[in-house]
Amino acid sequence: MPGRLNPREAKRMMQRMGLSMDQVADVEEVIIKTSSKDIIVKGPEVSILEVKGQKMFQVAGGQITEKAPERKQSMIGEEDVRLVADQTGKSPEKARKALEESGGDLAKAILLLQSGT
Repeated sequence: MPGRLNPREAKRMMQRMGLSMDQVADVEEVIIKTSSKDIIVKGPEVSILEVKGQKMFQVAGGQITEKAPERKQSMIGEEDVRLVADQTGKSPEKARKALEESGGDLAKAILLLQSGT
């Protein structure tokens, strides 16, 4: 069985290959946001591996929790609501709901209402 590399030898080998790896000090938490959830890692060890100018982050350990992201109150204007309602013949309440579901996208909201959803 081959011997293990000591950390100093490993670091030299990485430098010869154009790689560098550094620890990020004092990391309290890392948050990964997706469209459906937030992944929170408290107290992780974070390393940055740099290869040919590209940085990769490695997150290890820590306590992992997941939660649904908080939705921000959207600022949908009355003009948009009226436009969607007029274009579809639906009530302003239904137009507002469609705009909220579509993230404020007028065309998407109109299509939602026209498709009967």
